[in-house]
Order: sequence, then C-alpha cells, then structure tokens
Amino acid sequence: MDKKFSLAALKGEPLYVVDFPLPEGTLFGAVLPPPVPCGELLSIDPSAALALEGVKAVFTAKDIPGENQVNDLAPDEPFLAERRILHPGHPLALVVAESEEIARRALPLIVVEALGERPVFDPREAALKGRLHAPPEVLSWGEPDKAWEDSFWKIQGRADSGDQEHLYMETQSALALPLPYGGVKVFSSTQSPGGTQKTVARILGLPMHLVTVEAFRLGGGFGGKETNANSWAALAALGARLLNRPLRLSLNRREDMAFTGKRHPYSTDYSLGLDREGRILSYRVLFHQDGGAAMDLSLSILSRTLLHATGAYRVPNGRATGLSCRTDHVPRTAFRGFGAPQAFFAIESALFQAAETMKVPLEELKERNLLREGDTLPYGKTLGKETLPASWKKAKALFRWEETEARIEEYNRSASWSRKGAALMPIHFGIAFTYTPLNQASALVNVYTDGSVSVSTGAVEMGQGVSVKISRAVAETLGIPPSRIRMESTDTSRIANSSPTAASTGADLNGEAARRAALLLKERLLAVAAELLGASPEELLFRRGLLERGGKKTTWSWERVVKEAYQKRVHLSALVHYATPAIWFDGKRERGEPFSYYVSGTALVEVTLDTLRGTFRTDRFQVVHDVGSTPAPEVDRGQIEGAFLQGLGWLTLEESRVTPQGKMITDTLTTYKVPDFSSCPGVVDVRFLEEEEGGVRGLLGSKATGEPPFLYGIAGYQALWKAINAWGRPQPFQGIAPLTNERLLNLLVQREEGKP
Repeated sequence: MDKKFSLAALKGEPLYVVDFPLPEGTLFGAVLPPPVPCGELLSIDPSAALALEGVKAVFTAKDIPGENQVNDLAPDEPFLAERRILHPGHPLALVVAESEEIARRALPLIVVEALGERPVFDPREAALKGRLHAPPEVLSWGEPDKAWEDSFWKIQGRADSGDQEHLYMETQSALALPLPYGGVKVFSSTQSPGGTQKTVARILGLPMHLVTVEAFRLGGGFGGKETNANSWAALAALGARLLNRPLRLSLNRREDMAFTGKRHPYSTDYSLGLDREGRILSYRVLFHQDGGAAMDLSLSILSRTLLHATGAYRVPNGRATGLSCRTDHVPRTAFRGFGAPQAFFAIESALFQAAETMKVPLEELKERNLLREGDTLPYGKTLGKETLPASWKKAKALFRWEETEARIEEYNRSASWSRKGAALMPIHFGIAFTYTPLNQASALVNVYTDGSVSVSTGAVEMGQGVSVKISRAVAETLGIPPSRIRMESTDTSRIANSSPTAASTGADLNGEAARRAALLLKERLLAVAAELLGASPEELLFRRGLLERGGKKTTWSWERVVKEAYQKRVHLSALVHYATPAIWFDGKRERGEPFSYYVSGTALVEVTLDTLRGTFRTDRFQVVHDVGSTPAPEVDRGQIEGAFLQGLGWLTLEESRVTPQGKMITDTLTTYKVPDFSSCPGVVDVRFLEEEEGGVRGLLGSKATGEPPFLYGIAGYQALWKAINAWGRPQPFQGIAPLTNERLLNLLVQREEGKP
C-alpha cells in the first residue's frame, strides 16, 4: 500500500481517501441503516454482532462523548438515531471490525425494534400538514397583484422538478487517526474541511484545536460533500477515538446513493402577467421545496431560489414565496446551482406556456424581456453594464438562429418518425455565498530557499480545476513558472475557519487571498533586489523566473534573489486574509447587494426526438458565455461542457424512485440513468464573450464557471418540448421534469390521436 501511495504521488495521480496507506492496526467501519423509514426507535441489541469473530465494537447514540447533533444551523438532526428515526438513511449504529467485509456481515445480526410510521414524501402534503422547516420566506417588489389585474395576458401553471444524485466518482470516505495528546486527525472526502472539523469536535466533545481535518483531491463533489461528508467523518473519528486505533469508513455505491442527500425537488405554482406586446408586468410564484427530514442547507438554498426567481428577465412587479417543507426523505442538500436551477426552471416554464398561449415564438418572448443595463433586480440591486444582451445577440448571429428555425421546420414537415427542436437559453447568475459571512478566505504562501513555492488555501480540488487557477495566479504575480509552485492539500491546521469550496467562489476567494500573499512576497523580494542592484523596486520585475530591470534581463534569477533575501533575514512566508468587498444583504427587508458580480451567457441546444421509442439525441450545444479574462480557458471550457450535460441529465434522464416504505430502488447505475458518452452533443461549440465589461469580476478579472452553465440544460428541455409539440395533436405544456424516455413516450402517445 505504501508503495502504491508513493508511486501515485510520484506520477501526480489523484489520491483519494481509500488510496491512503493504512497505519498498522487500522479498523474498518460499517453503518447500520434503520428498518423503517421513520418512527420510534425502541431498542438496539448488538449482542449477536459482537459475537462475530473480528467485530471489535458496535457504537450507538449512548456512546457519543459529546453532542449527538450533526446540524450546525439548527439542532434538528441527531447524529445517531436515539429515540426517533427521522428518515430512511438515518444511521443507527457504527460497527467496527478487523475488516470491511466482517463489519458488513455483522450489520444484519443487530436486532432493532422500531415502530414505523407512514412517511410523508410529497412536499405539498407536508405543507398542508404544517410541516415546515421555518416560516414561509417572501421576497416582494413593486405591486404584483395590481400589475396582474392590469395584465392583458394571464398565464397560470405549475412546474415540478425532481431531485438529482450527485454521483461523484469517490463515495463518502474518511480515515481517522487518534493522536497522542487526545486529539484526532481525519482525512476526509469533504468540500468543507472547516465544517467537518466543527462537526467532529462537537460530536467528540473536543475543542476544535484538537481536531484536524485534511482533504486531498476529491473524486467529485457537486455540493454532495459540503455538509453530507460530516457524518461519515465523525463516525470514523468516533470509532478511532473510543478504540484508540485508526479507523476507515467508506460507503459503497449503494449505501452512498441511499444514505446521502440529493438536490431539492420543487413543486411550484406560478402566475405570469404580460402586456399585449408580451412584456412581463407581474410574476407571482410559490415554491414548495422538499427539504427532507432535517434542515441541512435547505433555507440557504431557498434564499438563492428567491433571489434568482426572475431568471434572466426584467420583472418590474413580483412576489416569490418559498416553503421549505419537512418531508421524511433523507435531508436534501447542496447541489450545483444551489436552488437557482429550480427558480430558472419555473420562470422558463411560465414563459414557454405564455408563448404557446400567445402563439408567438418562445425566443421572441425571451428577447423582449431580457435584463439590461439599468434594470432593477427583485432585491433592489440596479444593474450596471450588462453582458447578457451581447451574449444573446452574438449567439443568435454566430449560430444562425433564424436559419436553424427554418431548417428544423422543413425537417419536421418531411420526416417520418422523428422530430427536431431547438431553443435558446439566457442565464444571469449571481456569484457569492448568499450567507455573507462565508465570503472570506485565507492563504498561506511559503517561499523556500531553493526558490520553490508552497501554497495553502481553504479551496478543495475536486476536479473543477481550482488548483490550476490559483497556482497560475500565484505564478503570474510572482513572475515564475507554475512548475515552481506546489498546491498543498487543504488542512485545518494551516488554514483555519475556511468556508466550503462551493457557490462557484473557490477560485475567487482563495485565489485572491493567495494572489495578495504572493504580492506581499514579491514586494519584499523586489526590495531586496533593488538594494543589491542600486535600483528602485519600481524598475524591477520577475518574468519567467528571471529578474528584469527596465524591461531588460539581468543576471539575477528568482532563486538567487530568494537566497539573498534569506541571508538578509527577510520573511519568506505570507498569510493573507481576503473578504469579498461591498456585498451585503438585509434579510428582514430582503434588500441589498448579495452578489459580487453576475455571470451571463446564451446557449443554443438542438435535439432530435425518436417518436417511436421516446428517446432523443442532442445534436448541438453551442454557447456564448462570459468568462471575463480567464487564467485557465481549458478549465472553463470543461466546466461549461460538463455543467451543461449535468443540467440536461437533471431535466431529461435522472429520476430517483423509492418504495412507499422509503426504500430506494434506484441505488445503482443499472437503475439510475445519468448522461454518458452517448449523451454528448454531436456538435459542441463553446465561445467566450470577448466584449469588454466594466465592474467587479473575480480572480485576475475572470468570472466563475462552476455553477452558471448548469442552467443551459433547460435549453435542452425546451428543445425537447418543441420536438414533442411538432408531433401529432397539440396539447397544453406540462412543466414536469425529468422528461425520461417513459414520460416522453407517454406524451407522444397522447398526441398520436388525430395525427394524419
């Protein structure tokens, strides 16, 4: 194992928790799920499991030395079930054994007595029963009711979007090591080492300085390892501390899919009022959010839903109401987009229905209502220079929208058993944590005497390329090749109180902190060089590792200046804290500037629908996206392409199903369908918006690409609906997702009647 670990490190391969060399005496854990979806827990008898050879312990709630609580925001989620079973994935006990196989064999030997109750899985039913995580949240602006009465066109409907499995490559995993001074170190697959540290400390009854959490590269996250990683890390730490031996806990794929939270399903009612020409006057929307059995991050997610309720459109009067409904599902959690996709899906459904009712092209209606400079958003923010109109105009021209429409119309007239559809999707997405205190980060940059550089931040690399962006920012600032820089793992003993790597802020926050730390170091080193050369620091700079004076190379290398600085006892480390400036939000008034900047773009998606089979293929994905001045275009291109496919999967393929008793039946990749290579568009054309833009941006003038492009999947959904409407007898739009193959086939059959 040690040899494998060393070889992987030497080759630069990703190292996940299950790849780590296991210390001598390492034990293994397995988690006992409940026998009922929810209800009263009467007793747990582990005696038969303890009698199995190789089993070392079975820990339940009574063995917890600290607080039996996972949730940091509200005490509503016991770590191990004590008297109540909250949901089908609520852990009852931790089995610790000499091997993972033995631990799993012991699970069915534990005798559990419980009184099950009928679970509530429908958020609307939960709302009717008063089962809410918090009072309704309302964002209101203008005079929505009066504007509705004054509207010429009045559209009312419903939009339902489902959940989504994170399906990261690396399942939830943790390795915990007891430390001699009574502390514990946890290697965790977590997006939030600071949050995991806090949870482990609370459950073990330890101060945070006795708990260290370290995260190397993750095998994917997408939000599923922000708070969800905490329980599994704490279980590993609990066993390690109580038995004083290392312990590894790693969920298999079935457990991971059944025990962990997913994207929040929403069931939404809307009313959209427009004037005679199709300009939006009023938008009233009620979101029923399925928050699951405990609060987790539901309220923060609901807040972003409300802030993005109007999508990419100008809405002068509106009211958005959010209900976070307490169902008996596994608590829902963060997922790429963090509530904004559900909001965009609702208003896009309303516009699709409006276009059908008014008998006008959907894209014409969208263009008429696009956000522009000077428009005011629902929370009082007035937009400055805005790139959305430019991206829309450029996409229509570059991708020949009018020709596309004409070609598809001709195809649908002549095709036998297939139909085509295409749609344009504009996005306008705010970048920042909606909880203002999270918008801060720290970075530690060390320059060693050989000239090599180490960078530690709170950012966790999970395949999104944040390490590439930060290392390039530091390299550019110092004037040295990126090869001289090592990005360290994320460790709570080096970077304290770190925010999660989430909300598309990882590079903006941590990268800016690292850049500023590098700037301090550069100033110190240039001061040393200036003294040695008898020059002013303003004359000097490092370029590709060589010192230049007045634009001309000198004989001094970066390494030589570093050595001289050390001899002169100049500090070669810098720790810098950065907080995003000028953002604030008054939650009581629902007004403020909650975002640092906005990301805009426009995508065209074309699909071909097989009307006999209910299947489809994506022919084209073409997009004009504002990335600002990106330091890593290849990273951003990959993020845009991957986010689109994930968004398309959410709305057309991915569907979780549970039995009435709460048992998940889509807990493997044979029963849960996700986009694969066959889902990739035949044509992929990603263009970056080159137009100059003023205002605030992120790291080195870039803009985030983690979450915003997910919304382009809605274009695929609308293109599918257009293809459906081109077949058979027209029927009213139904805002329901995902449009699985079964659902597509049913819709096509409904339209078959009356077909010539």
